Amino acid sequence: MKMDQELGKPNGSSCQNTHKPFPEKILLPMLAKSIPGRSSVAVLLLLILLCSGAFFSTRLLDSSPSFNGFHLQHQSIFSPLKSHNFTSPSDNAVVQKQKKVVEIPLNCSIGVTKGNCPANYYPSKYSPENPDPPSEEERPTCPDYFRWIHDDLWPWRETGITESMVQAARRTANFRLVILNGRAYVETYQKSFQSRDTFTLWGILQLLRRYPGQIPDLDLMFDCVDWPVVKKRDFIDRPDHSTPPPLFRYCGNDDTFDIVFPDWSFWGWPEINIKPWEQLSEDLREGNRRSTWVDREPYAFWKGNPIVAKTREDLLKCNVSDTQDWGARVYAQDWNKEQQQGYKQSDLASQCIHRYKIYIEGSAWSVSEKYILACNSLTLLVKTHYYDFFTRSLMPLQHYWPVKDEDKCRSIKHAVEWGNKNQEKAQEIGQTASRFILDELKMDNVYDYMFHVLSEYAKLLKYKPTIPPNAVELCSEAMACPAGGLEKKFMEDSIARGPNTNIPCSLPPPYGPASFHIITEKTESLIEEVDRLEKQYWNNTS
Repeated sequence: MKMDQELGKPNGSSCQNTHKPFPEKILLPMLAKSIPGRSSVAVLLLLILLCSGAFFSTRLLDSSPSFNGFHLQHQSIFSPLKSHNFTSPSDNAVVQKQKKVVEIPLNCSIGVTKGNCPANYYPSKYSPENPDPPSEEERPTCPDYFRWIHDDLWPWRETGITESMVQAARRTANFRLVILNGRAYVETYQKSFQSRDTFTLWGILQLLRRYPGQIPDLDLMFDCVDWPVVKKRDFIDRPDHSTPPPLFRYCGNDDTFDIVFPDWSFWGWPEINIKPWEQLSEDLREGNRRSTWVDREPYAFWKGNPIVAKTREDLLKCNVSDTQDWGARVYAQDWNKEQQQGYKQSDLASQCIHRYKIYIEGSAWSVSEKYILACNSLTLLVKTHYYDFFTRSLMPLQHYWPVKDEDKCRSIKHAVEWGNKNQEKAQEIGQTASRFILDELKMDNVYDYMFHVLSEYAKLLKYKPTIPPNAVELCSEAMACPAGGLEKKFMEDSIARGPNTNIPCSLPPPYGPASFHIITEKTESLIEEVDRLEKQYWNNTS
């Protein structure tokens, strides 16, 4: 959407200074010639009529029945369903102030070591040279997936969070993070798998660089393992009314209370050569330009590690054989061999060459979901049991095609056949998902999600956080300067260059019971409709 370039752009229901040349240069001469002596009265009456008409026209344009973005009139199952309402600053009818960008590069010459960050190595708030924050009118609304922040923090809305609750989450946590006066202190309990903890902490440090002095004091526990562990059944309806321990991690499910947070791969995954998301998302966008949907291979593609979950091992059975073609092309990824060969066969931007891509969970949720959805291919999403921070806004037949978990091969076969016969609709679903990922999951929004979930969490704390005895201070220099190889490169590539000149987007309110019911009901009805189409397909085939 193009940013308006005119100062004081008129609004649709006001006639003051609106299209000024029109009445002055055209209507006035005509009226003066036709009705001498009464031109001023006629012009005044005409302007009143024009203003009234414009006002009522705009009111009528906005009067279609809807609820929270969901149109309530009857729709085809393939009608676009508005499930997110992200607005960028350019959507506002205002002219952005000229902003001075301040860059503060890494300074590895100051001898920073882990636990020894200099007092003034980075501004604690907006410095005097920085511009004033944008006005409230310039503040965009966050995407709708931010609404789930309220839901994730719901268990503590009445009790608040005590230090004993936080301590109770230590049982499985990899580290404890305390932020005081914009500085980060970390107590490590156990090293995570690969560099998950390293790049999660790196991402949080970039948030502090991006919004200096704006992250409130807080104290939290973080678990870097895939699967959520805070079971609802252990706390709901218990006679002692105990409150669950607040524990952050990368994913959750309907049976747990874990608080979801952006995963480490947004800042890079050096062990398998996956770039930081800001660079990789542009590579994926460019990869999409290299081939149109109709020119891609008319099959469903998946490549990954099958040994992490039985459901993935079952997927291998759907591969083409001498006797059966389920429309799938499935490959097992050997990461050790791939590393030895220089990652030549695992470039994600070069894998957007099939009309369909399969997403299937591993031991829990998989970071691959965003890469698959970004490809402009129709995503065949095998029934999921976990969600991360943005996937709860995905809708079947708008962002993906649902695939059964217990009967994958037949379900995939039908999806591929359907898509090849309904190419326009299949392309539309793939493009909608790709736009959602590449536009609404930009790093600006990832950081703003972190900002809001941490800020809302901090509001619940009923005590003043203090630095744990065994904690060390972390800063960007302490992590990046001594690093090497891809780890150092990815840190340098993903560093926040300086304080952000924009304020965070505005957090939307939580879903109410009625709107939540609409979302749930719509999702279930669309999945049931796909199930009906699939049964009909196989009945006609047999």
